[in-house]
Amino acid sequence: MAEPEFTATGVRIGRRLRSLTRAGQVRITDGRLELLTSYGTEIDSAPVQAVRAGKPWFAADDRALADVNGRRYLLTLGEREPAPGEGGPPTVRGFLDAVRKAAGHRPRG
Repeated sequence: MAEPEFTATGVRIGRRLRSLTRAGQVRITDGRLELLTSYGTEIDSAPVQAVRAGKPWFAADDRALADVNGRRYLLTLGEREPAPGEGGPPTVRGFLDAVRKAAGHRPRG
């Protein structure tokens, strides 16, 4: 199995008003985005090229939206990048950059 291109732990994953997990994982490996529970059970996954990810204008800075297989998920990531060696979710910007990079898009900026 290849090394993950992006990994975030401790992520709150929800659909609409329902929380699916409060300590989930988001992982991008081999061009595939996976949303996992805290136990490692798959919630949803899809090739990164088929995933739409963005920052909702109405939400706090630590939230991102991801459309996976026609389902919209609200991801609550960290407000700050974790220190090297420290666990925890990376920022929304880190997630969005990883999705763009894995899909083959150049980062904006």
